[in-house]
Amino acid sequence: MKRILVILAMLVAMNASAQWQPDVRLTNNPANSWTSLNNAWCVASSGSIVHVVWMDDRDNNKIDIYYKRSTDAGVSWGADIRISNGISHSGSPAIAVSGDLINVVWIDNRHNNYEIYYKRSTNAGISWEVDTRLTFKASGIISQYPSVAVSGSVVSVVWSDERDGNDEIYYKRSTDAGVSWGTDIRLTNNSNVSIYPSVAVFGSVVHVVWEDARDGVAKIYYKRSTDAGLNWGADTRLTFNTGYANNPSIAIYGSVVNVVWHDDRDGAGNSEIYYKRSTDAGVTWGTDTRVTYTSNTSNYPSIAASDSVIHVVWREDYAWNLQIYYIRSTDGGINWGADTRLSNNILDANCPSISISGSVVHVVWLDDRDGGNPEIYYKRNPTGNLVGVQNISTETTSKYSLSQNYPNPFNPITNVKFSIVNSGDVKLIVYDIMGKEVQTLVNERLQPGTYEAAFDGSMLNSGVYFYKLIIRHGGSSTNTFSETKKMLLIK
Repeated sequence: MKRILVILAMLVAMNASAQWQPDVRLTNNPANSWTSLNNAWCVASSGSIVHVVWMDDRDNNKIDIYYKRSTDAGVSWGADIRISNGISHSGSPAIAVSGDLINVVWIDNRHNNYEIYYKRSTNAGISWEVDTRLTFKASGIISQYPSVAVSGSVVSVVWSDERDGNDEIYYKRSTDAGVSWGTDIRLTNNSNVSIYPSVAVFGSVVHVVWEDARDGVAKIYYKRSTDAGLNWGADTRLTFNTGYANNPSIAIYGSVVNVVWHDDRDGAGNSEIYYKRSTDAGVTWGTDTRVTYTSNTSNYPSIAASDSVIHVVWREDYAWNLQIYYIRSTDGGINWGADTRLSNNILDANCPSISISGSVVHVVWLDDRDGGNPEIYYKRNPTGNLVGVQNISTETTSKYSLSQNYPNPFNPITNVKFSIVNSGDVKLIVYDIMGKEVQTLVNERLQPGTYEAAFDGSMLNSGVYFYKLIIRHGGSSTNTFSETKKMLLIK
């Protein structure tokens, strides 16, 4: 019996990891290519378009910012595009997208001083406008570690800045999609180092986390604005352990704020990945949740969230060899699945970044496998953001029902809720307008209750689709209940 259980466990682990497709090498040159180490997102996605930025010294040993995109959810990739000027050193790129608006920030020393620069594309990365310098400081004062987020026409940028004698966190915004910019706003004010900020936006609420040493050892702090970055609340300390806490990454979904970081509270000289969330848009916070349990050093996490599905990647120091690992939670961070190793080579893999769009999970990192010079690699899981049908209520219902999908119209994800009175064989099938079956969302025996299933239309064309619920009991070939509804996919 024990042997059977072990085999079953191995099969489950193999099935979980089998969703990940083979590594894709995105860069191919004898120079060095790097993703950002400061947990800024180097990958972003919207629908089926995936955008990646990195730094690269192929041009006369000057480090420049490069960009690449895929228009088929990471299956194939276009050409490299250099988006910085090629005459100065640039670094630490970060990217955020909103539909066709692509926003990139980085640091640049073209004025003999590292400043924050911004560039945008309004046509999903096909062409790029001129660079915009965001910071203007005295010579010798460094701005670094930028992070960017966008909501509608409001673009938010945070970074760490030495103008006050020590590193502090600054914020700047554009309210017209990056055309013009407001003044710098200092978010922190203490006598110690504040670095590695990460920003996320939902509606008019802007959320920022960072690493802060005001308490003698680095801790994770949080701050928010409820009016799109105009005014800011007080600093909130998120970690209270005796050890250090570093390199936070933030992701939001509605009013749920998700934060990960690494810290050394568990001793033995190795750090682990921890998670914390707020379910009321940052007003109050839950307890810390330990995500990794290894004897190695786990650090530099990156996080993405979609409703209750939370995705985290990080760098694992595996027997003196750095590799990329992944984990997810399907219940809002309460419980976590098993670790999945994404990279597997004898040389180092480093600096991962993660994004999700529809059902697809996208990860990029830098990798030394190609002769010792780092190149950019990409990996995707085409169904990693789907969790199948979920039982959302076990309360007895008096009738069978199929609800209208929500949202509707949708792009690219929508949800379908249905209720069943008695246990039975349930099918939920999506058809196109010609009656051809597109996808089976549910095909299993379910107990009485209310359920919800997600449908991902990221790989489909815009148009009208139909979904049909069929319920049968006791092996009967006759339908106990059948109903069809219409939904609209608009891209």
